Amino acid sequence: MISTAHRIVDIGPKPQAFDIERATKQNTNYRSVAWSGRYLQVTLMSIPVGGDIGLEAHPETDQFLRLDAGSGRVQMGSTKDKLTFEEEVSNGWCVLVPAGTWHNITNIGATPMQVYAIYAPAHHTPGKVQTTAAVAEADKDDEPAAWSVQPKQAPDKHG
Repeated sequence: MISTAHRIVDIGPKPQAFDIERATKQNTNYRSVAWSGRYLQVTLMSIPVGGDIGLEAHPETDQFLRLDAGSGRVQMGSTKDKLTFEEEVSNGWCVLVPAGTWHNITNIGATPMQVYAIYAPAHHTPGKVQTTAAVAEADKDDEPAAWSVQPKQAPDKHG
């Protein structure tokens, strides 16, 4: 677990360096925003056994996700009812999600699935920590910083 003293602090669009694998493995929160730049953002995620990231599509956001612990099932497709891409992934695998693609990753292992995600453009409030998926879903104050560069608004879609 990352204690407050060891948790990565999002310093905004300033130079930053940290051991992302260690931080990802130690993160116990559903989502912790680790760094926010003008054009992209890094988040750390911990998905409990049987849990998932949540079926969604970001019309204007490309994503890179990497598993640093655990195993999962990736599903992607052009619509939420047509997830034609499916792959089992584990430690060391990356998942590349093009903008507009419906996607989900479900933890199919016996331990929490530890993931980091890079969004372009930024997608969350800098420094935001959401302890569970339910907390994240209920959070109505989770917007990118005003100083981040955002495309014309196209709302995210959730399954």
